[in-house]
Parts: sequence; C-alpha cells; structure tokens
Amino acid sequence: MPLVVLGTKNRKKAAELVDLLAPAGVQVQTLADYPLALEVDETGDSFAANAALKATAQARQLGVWVLGEDSGLVVDSLDGAPGIYSARYSGPDATDEKNNQRLLAELGDTPLAKRTAHYVCRMALSDPTGTVRAECGGKCFGRIRFEPAGSAGFGYDPLFEVVEYHRTFGELGEAVKAVLSHRARAVEAFIPLVWTLVGSGAWK
Repeated sequence: MPLVVLGTKNRKKAAELVDLLAPAGVQVQTLADYPLALEVDETGDSFAANAALKATAQARQLGVWVLGEDSGLVVDSLDGAPGIYSARYSGPDATDEKNNQRLLAELGDTPLAKRTAHYVCRMALSDPTGTVRAECGGKCFGRIRFEPAGSAGFGYDPLFEVVEYHRTFGELGEAVKAVLSHRARAVEAFIPLVWTLVGSGAWK
C-alpha cells in the first residue's frame, strides 16, 4: 500500500487521523517513526499555508509522501481568534486547559447567541520532492459554551457545542466526532484525491 506520513507531532491529533484515514487504503505512519523529522515553524498566514509548510518541509527532509494538517477554532465575536494561533493561544507554555481559560475570559459574558464559532481543518499532501499534490479542507459549525462539559477529545472540544446535538464534542465522544468534525470532513474530501493519485500511478 502507498505510504503517507502524518506531519504532526501532536499524538492525539495523529491518533485521530490514523483512524479517519483507515478507509483510504494507504499505510499510515507518524513523525514518531522518523527520528530525523524537523520542527517546522508555523509561519504561514492561514491554515492552508501552515498545512503546506508542514507537508513540504517534512517531505523534503524525509523523502516520503507527507500529509500536513493545520486546524483551529474561529470565533466570530473575537474577529476570528484564536484562528491559526489556536494551539498556542495562551502563550509559549500553552496547554488545552490554559487555552480554554483564555477563550472563556476573552468571551466574558457575551450572550450565547453571539458565541458562534467553527472549527477549520486544512490538509496538504506533498510528494517526496516537496511538491504539493493535493489540498482540501473541512469545517464544523457550533458555538462556545460558558463552561467546559465532557472529557472526550482535546483542544477546545469541551467548550465547542454542536448545536443540533446540544452537546459539546467533549460530551459526544470520539465516535460522533469521527463523523461530524472538521477533520473528519477534510479526510472525507481527501480520500478521493488519494485514489486519483494512486490510480494515475503518481503515488506508489
């Protein structure tokens, strides 16, 4: 099977992607399998730019096909923050808990109707030469609760409520998230691109 390496060192994100990519018919590895993997600075000005940076830099370094992914939370009343800074929203020593605390502080007593938000995921697939061969994305819309609920998932999941379910991703759990999330929708768009590349003989 064709091999793709996930260009992330976030173990929780990598585990989620491994499961989501199972139907793609590719062999999946992570940067944990490659001691020479780079630390890629996310200097892009968008999710798409950061995904491409992660994919191309690691692909050139490792000589393999790499799937770069960048994702985050966009809150309407905060002018799109935390956006591309979602993972480090609370500073250099950011943790999920600290990021959630800052988000709640920034929103303050903003009423629920104005706490609309969406998760964004962008993906870029690079061949071993550092050329992007496929790009796609996905979004999931919801709103931000006043306090965390549930212990499933990671990042802002305990605060992000999927309105139709009246539950946060932290409460809904992995099985539901694997269908509804921004990352799941991006992978759904990615799989046909994989089959096209494999079918054309471009990816072996």
